Amino acid sequence: MSSPTPHLSAEGRASLPRHVAVIMDGNGRWAKQRGLPRVEGHRQGAESARTIIRTAGELGIKYLTLYAFSLENWNRPKDEVDALMKYLVHYLKTETPELNKNNVKLEVIGHIYRLPEAVQEQLKKSVTTLSRNNGLTLIMALSYGGRTEIVDAVRAIAEKVQRGSLDPADINDQVVSQHLYTRAWPDPDVLIRTSGEMRVSNFLLWQISYAELVITPTLWPDFRKPQFYAALEEYACRHRRFGGV
Repeated sequence: MSSPTPHLSAEGRASLPRHVAVIMDGNGRWAKQRGLPRVEGHRQGAESARTIIRTAGELGIKYLTLYAFSLENWNRPKDEVDALMKYLVHYLKTETPELNKNNVKLEVIGHIYRLPEAVQEQLKKSVTTLSRNNGLTLIMALSYGGRTEIVDAVRAIAEKVQRGSLDPADINDQVVSQHLYTRAWPDPDVLIRTSGEMRVSNFLLWQISYAELVITPTLWPDFRKPQFYAALEEYACRHRRFGGV
């Protein structure tokens, strides 16, 4: 007997977030539970990413930020990092035509210069190919850390003060936001974290100040359309007050 087709309620569709951010956690545990190598968890996780990207675009969500590889992930075993990088190149090559067909624009944030040359070259090709699209904007956080992003912003602001092009008295929230990697996009409305961990793991620390947090116990390779819809339904039930009544 097949499972019923998942769907969003009328309330869920009426309250869709403009920007969804996702911490895709649990690939390693998913593989370990099945006695499989960790890279197989990452491979299945990529299938989840494919599904969520397609679903977000179909729903009309404008921005989707995926935490694909953190600065801390460089500390993982070299064999795993190398396999991840090779798979990232493969994923970008095979998925770019589909993303282009679905009118998805690709952006990347993080210390991209630390990525292998092959990854950097493929990222440039994919970003260029998808640059004219105006549907979903997919933002991939690669070699990314929230604290490092803020440090980079502070350094850029300090340089402007030193040059005399910015008065310290004029520094406010807006000025800081304009120096972040994400300055071209609105802050996330909701942050989804899979695998049940209750932390934000150095992800978009400034930008998620008022985001709704949705934590699901589902491991990322098992997070597909029904789980995404459930997270959006939970978001739709929230009353966002932004410090007001």
